[in-house]
Amino acid sequence: MQRKELAYRRSDGLDVSLLWDPGDNSLAVLVVDERLGVTLELPVRGESPLDVFYHPFAVASRRGAPIAA
Repeated sequence: MQRKELAYRRSDGLDVSLLWDPGDNSLAVLVVDERLGVTLELPVRGESPLDVFYHPFAVASRRGAPIAA
């Protein structure tokens, strides 16, 4: 089953989407940086979905996720 976009924002070359998978009821935030050609996907795990949506790089940093330079 295809994921559904619940929220979207675009700013300064960054596209950020909050996605819901109805198959397993999971949420994830997808960040696409067009300038660098980098994509980051963060599953929502215990955090507020909107916190992850509005602050994906802070969440990635707390998790120790690599962020491309």
